[in-house]
Amino acid sequence: MLEISKKAHEMPLSAIRKLVPFAEAAKKRGVKVYHLNIGQPDVDAPREAMDAVKNIQLKQVSYPHSAGIESYRLGLAKYYQSLGMSDITHENMIITTGGSEGLMMAFMVCLNPGDEVIVMEPFYTNYRAFARWSDVVLKPVSSGKTMDFTLPPVSEFEKAITPKTKAILVCNPSNPTGYVYTQQELEALGALVKKHDIFLFADEVYRDFLYGDKPFFSCMDLKGLEENVVLLDSVSKRYSLCGVRVGAVISRNKTVMASVLRFAQARLCSPALGQIAAEGALATPPAYFEAMRDEYRSRRDYMVAALNKMEGVSTPMPEGAFYTVAQLPVDDCDNFAQWMLESFDYEKQTVMIAPASGFYATPGRGANEARIAYVLNVPELEKAMKCLEEALKQYPGRTI
Repeated sequence: MLEISKKAHEMPLSAIRKLVPFAEAAKKRGVKVYHLNIGQPDVDAPREAMDAVKNIQLKQVSYPHSAGIESYRLGLAKYYQSLGMSDITHENMIITTGGSEGLMMAFMVCLNPGDEVIVMEPFYTNYRAFARWSDVVLKPVSSGKTMDFTLPPVSEFEKAITPKTKAILVCNPSNPTGYVYTQQELEALGALVKKHDIFLFADEVYRDFLYGDKPFFSCMDLKGLEENVVLLDSVSKRYSLCGVRVGAVISRNKTVMASVLRFAQARLCSPALGQIAAEGALATPPAYFEAMRDEYRSRRDYMVAALNKMEGVSTPMPEGAFYTVAQLPVDDCDNFAQWMLESFDYEKQTVMIAPASGFYATPGRGANEARIAYVLNVPELEKAMKCLEEALKQYPGRTI
């Protein structure tokens, strides 16, 4: 009998997508499913991005440069320079097939099999898959709802460091919690990175989704860590261009970037049409982002208030991104999420959520939590929250 690899057996199912077959079955039964499980923005992409694709005059679609279309990289460099990274040029970046490929390349360039990466949990669930793909080990440092998912004391990170520790990974603003790290918190973490001379991977995909007064501080602005910081970015959320699959790896470390290019050459290139759309999006006016933030702020305010009004439900107020992690009065959120799709509907409607257990590396954590995305407009969220409230009342495994 043919056997598949150990790695294939160990590759985790996506906590975000593993229930898709149940959602599809529900739809075939005539049930409307409100997708609060996935970070798929429903805000229109910028006209500038769509027009760039519509106006293509190409007679063929050739391979772009493995590092990315030069005009796009030059434009993207100006974007980062506008954020205060005045020394960043197009030579400091490699365009990747989404931020996901960028992080996997960073793992494989900077780490050896068995090396450890410290990450605060809950974390973006696919970090687990990227780590397994790259044969590295995630070492969790736990936050929790009682702390509103704030960054734990740096002493907790220091306790997690072993001879195998080669990097720390931060997502700011956080997916899945929406927490925004302060400059002081990141500087303290940066001091630890410098002390142990390890890499700092910075996933800053959600930097444009900020709703309070706390300013965004990039890890790229940490002083004295020019060789340590590797930035991962993507156009998916910023411009509602998830499907174009365009991201970037950015670093001042020339050895890292030269090595990332080798991996980029091995996979030939990132999507040409996606890069054309992303380059067009660079011309997006500030008003687009202002309107986008206002829209997501209103969604956040409504959904968080609605959740906290439900008996037994609690969630903090996210400061960024477009997710919250909610504690639900259920015995097991994986079972509850599947039950809502298989066995429940309210007026032929139901809700799809992402069980939070897949966002933790510590066994047993997140069993009664869910990541819920506020990616629908408020009228749709109102219907979704009513469905969720009714589901919690009817669920056989309700705990209170």
